[in-house]
Amino acid sequence: MDELKNENSSETSDSEKDETKKTDLLRNDIVEVLKTIFDPEIPVNIYEMGLIYEISITEKLDVDIRMTLTSPMCPVAETLPPEVEAKAASVTGVGNVNLELVWDPPWDPSMMSEAARLELGM
Repeated sequence: MDELKNENSSETSDSEKDETKKTDLLRNDIVEVLKTIFDPEIPVNIYEMGLIYEISITEKLDVDIRMTLTSPMCPVAETLPPEVEAKAASVTGVGNVNLELVWDPPWDPSMMSEAARLELGM
């Protein structure tokens, strides 16, 4: 009986590893497409700017994205979130995309990647 239990747990862990690998690859593809989106006033993509707070992928491959903008008065506040949602949805394998625009924590320059800071001379 223990041998059967071990075989089943091995199958489950292999299945879980496959799912994790699949979601990791999908997440990487989503990140790559988000890196093609730029705030028109800043020559750095929104991912490196630190505007994407979280990307979660469910078992059904639905994607939840939490993001912010540099300020609530950002000139692209009306267009940037729908662009993020559309680009994420365009990735092969992605189910539904739910985007949540949040203001907490507020964005600040410390959230930028090192590459973004170098690009901006900071």
